Amino acid sequence: MSAKRFNVAVAGATGAVGNQMITCLEEMNFPVKSLRLLASSRSVGRQLRFRGDMVAVEELTEGSFAGMDIALFSAGGATSKTFAPAAARSGCVVIDNSSAWRMEPGIPLVVSQVNPADLEAHEGIIANPNCSTMQLVPPLMALRDAVGLERVVVDT
Repeated sequence: MSAKRFNVAVAGATGAVGNQMITCLEEMNFPVKSLRLLASSRSVGRQLRFRGDMVAVEELTEGSFAGMDIALFSAGGATSKTFAPAAARSGCVVIDNSSAWRMEPGIPLVVSQVNPADLEAHEGIIANPNCSTMQLVPPLMALRDAVGLERVVVDT
């Protein structure tokens, strides 16, 4: 029996974080069945490499998520607010890297090594914290569990 593979969209694919998401999918050997790269109309037709193949960038629209299982969003808060709900309505699970959904009631804010059980409560959109917090929280949790922490003050 073969492992499940996923149709994955990357919204904001031509940006620095979007490019890194594509690289991570490749380096992790994530089970990608198909990859759809999405960006603004300025980037349409641009080619990005994934697993040795060149993949054309498509324009991000509300219809971009038909047939997709997962959408990784790194296209800014306003873009996420506009297109993530459309992706979720199409049955796609959105993992959003912007600030758009971080404090939104009903949208789980998840760091996979810290609170993965919160994923069960999602209704199509999952938020993640900013890059500094994402890296800091797992070691803080380990310290809390090992020796206890009452308060941490962080400045970036």
